Amino acid sequence: MDRTRRLGLSLALNVALVAVQIVAGVIAHSTGLLADAGHNVADVGALVVSLVAVRLVLQPPSAERSYGNHRATILAALANASLIALVTVVIVIESVHRLGHPETVHAGLVVVVASLGIVVNGTAALLLRDNSHDLNMRSALVHMAGDALASFAVVAAGVVLLLAPSATWLDPVSALVVAAIIVYQALNVFRGSIAVLLESTPPDVDLDRLTATMAGVEGVGEVHDLHVWSLSSEMRVLSAHLVMTGHPTLEEAQVVGEHVKAAIAGTFSIAHSTLELECERCNDEDDPCQMDRLSLVAGTRRSPE
Repeated sequence: MDRTRRLGLSLALNVALVAVQIVAGVIAHSTGLLADAGHNVADVGALVVSLVAVRLVLQPPSAERSYGNHRATILAALANASLIALVTVVIVIESVHRLGHPETVHAGLVVVVASLGIVVNGTAALLLRDNSHDLNMRSALVHMAGDALASFAVVAAGVVLLLAPSATWLDPVSALVVAAIIVYQALNVFRGSIAVLLESTPPDVDLDRLTATMAGVEGVGEVHDLHVWSLSSEMRVLSAHLVMTGHPTLEEAQVVGEHVKAAIAGTFSIAHSTLELECERCNDEDDPCQMDRLSLVAGTRRSPE
């Protein structure tokens, strides 16, 4: 089953669950159940955004977007994290209010519906689980797994309330536990999304090892002006300058470049490499091939001497 279908099925399950939780939460006067429903409403939105992002990535590159729409999944993950944070604020406000104004909770109904939430969200998590490193899919999976855990917290509170009906404070406390789970999820997704948007070096890429691998290819004397970043969680790109040894012909240098690309493609998961082949290293105090940060801030570029 492809990602589109798995996301679509998970979306349908969560829409049905949200409807049941909202109705049951109002009837049972359960803040915990309503908080869980609110979390699932956020996840419905998250799954919709993820589904749209997956569809956008499938579109071919165009003149306006020469790399395609790979960043759509990262923007979706960032939007999901922001939506989660908003829902968390609402849950915390309502839970604190309920702590000061407790209401009798129909614990039996809470346990039944929250248990249904565990089953639905657990099933959705299994549907979304795969071996990819796609941040968009991982954020959706984390949402579902977190929902299952949050529902478990509500079930636990409901069971205690069945045994001790006077402990009405347990219901809003379970909602605050849900909020804590949501915050943890949002922070992880937010950090990962920002790292990609800032074109940070992927955390599992050792630049020293990558440089050594490239320099170890026969015909390469030096590697400089090396940059590695991610267009999405699954597509990494690289640019670098290679100083050739022995003053090869253009054809010979191109062969060396192809060998370098082959050496790093599988080991470092580099999907696209742009290599500038040089016979001699640029002679300057530093490296004139690198971006001049001061010139960029001033709005100009340093001209070669």
